[in-house]
Amino acid sequence: MPQWQKSSFSGPADGTECIELARDENTLLLRESDTPHHILTLTPTALSALISHATHPHVTRK
Repeated sequence: MPQWQKSSFSGPADGTECIELARDENTLLLRESDTPHHILTLTPTALSALISHATHPHVTRK
């Protein structure tokens, strides 16, 4: 069972607007707290690319 960690940028105190991250062997698991049954499985490289694109969407990567 993964140990989920909430983002330090979580929404209101009720915790319904946050991203949670967990590790499962060689992959990372990402989910939104209000839909915990929808889990995105990523490699560390793919998560890094996702975060980079989310923070700098105008930069094109190859």
